[in-house]
Order: sequence, then structure tokens, then C-alpha cells
Amino acid sequence: MSIFDLNGRVAVITGGNGGIGLGMAQALAAAGCNVSIWGRNPEKNKAAVQSLAGARGKAEAQICDVTDPASVKAAMEATLKAFGRVDGCFANAGIGGGGRQPFIERTEEQWRTMFATNLDGVFHAFQAAARHMTDRAANGDPFGRLVATSSLASIFGTARNEHYAATKAAINALVRALAVELARNGVTANAILPGWIKSDMTAGIMGNDKFVANVMPRIPVRRFGEPEDFGGIAVYLMSKASSYHTADTFVIDGGYTAF
Repeated sequence: MSIFDLNGRVAVITGGNGGIGLGMAQALAAAGCNVSIWGRNPEKNKAAVQSLAGARGKAEAQICDVTDPASVKAAMEATLKAFGRVDGCFANAGIGGGGRQPFIERTEEQWRTMFATNLDGVFHAFQAAARHMTDRAANGDPFGRLVATSSLASIFGTARNEHYAATKAAINALVRALAVELARNGVTANAILPGWIKSDMTAGIMGNDKFVANVMPRIPVRRFGEPEDFGGIAVYLMSKASSYHTADTFVIDGGYTAF
């Protein structure tokens, strides 16, 4: 069963009021999944729910800071009160590289902030969801989907964004371990890794012979995609102004998404 096959079920989307998270929410709601969006900004949460109006699935939002365990617990309790259950948790909260500062000049605060936002957010959301899912499994209802968005940086690194790459690599390791630990409860764990496409944003580097010769072989895709290649993927978040698409680079097999 695909991790996106949640028709009639309930999914939590962290960081779901923008970017990849909102695209996931829209795709799942359109397919008939009920969606609970967890985000810190009440106005963005409201706008995200409004963007799902008319979808087959119902949508609601909870104010939640995924770096705070108490906030995550409260959001989970509110979601369970609203929907009765949670079948999927799509953890997308996080921040990017945060500038081009060399590693040796990074401050302790910058390091901790990156880890707290990227890694702690996934840990707290997944733990809350997994507790609920394993409790259900113990009562004869084994089903659950845990999905984290990853980054190409977690595989081939990135100069001057080392702390970002480290957090994403840690998330991949967490997902791999959870796929083994939770399989007995009918819960799958996957990482979705973005892949490069040809776009306005990447036009400059596509013409760089050194980039194509030296960097492209390190990116685990068979070729750069064309925008029209991705019209039928499960999560459609790509435009000609964007350089990423999700859920297509790797086959989603119901378990860990192998690199």
C-alpha cells in the first residue's frame, strides 16, 4: 500500500501551512484524507485550511511549535478530539541552510537552532504519532504512516551548510530505524527526498559544464527531469519557477524509501 493511500483516514501535517507541507495537505485532502495542519502561525494555519475548502477530505489546524514536546502533545490531543484517530504523520517542519557561513565560524546557538528546528520537530511529531499508532495496533488496528521530508544534502553534503546536512542525515537514520522498529505494528516509515528538475531557477547551473560533470553524478537521479514528467506524482509541488519536486526520485514501497 502506498504511503499516500489514506483515503478516508486522518493525517497530521507539520509545517503544513506552506511549501512542501501545504502541497502534501492539498494532495491528501483531494484524495479524501482528513487533514490536521500543525503550525505556529495562526494566520497561516487559517489560510492553509481555507486553501483546502472544497476538497474531499475535511481540514482543520492546530497551533503547534514542534520543537516543544508539550505543544506537540496538546496538538495531538486536540486532533484526536476532532477526528478520533491519526493514521499518518508527515513531518515537514524545518529550516534550510541558513546562509553560507563556514563551519568553523558557526556559533553554538546557530548549531542548536538548526538541530532543534529540523531534527527535534520530526522526533516530537513522530513520537506522538507513533505512540497513538502502536496503542491502536495493540487493540487490533495496526496501521500507520510516518513520512519525513529529507534533502539531497543528506546524501552528498553541501559546502557551508554542514549543520543542515547533518540534521537531514540524522532524520534519514531515524526513519530507517523506525521502519524496522514499528513494522510489527503495521506502521511504515519513509523519507521523501527531493530531486532536481530543469526549471528557470536551475537554468544557470544546467549550463555549467563543471557542475554537470562533477556534481550531477553525485545526485542520485538518473537524469534531470522536465516539468511535464511529474504531473502524475502523489505530491505535486513543482512549477517552472521551482527547482524541486517530491515523491518521484525514489519508489515508495510501503517501508523505508531506499536511496
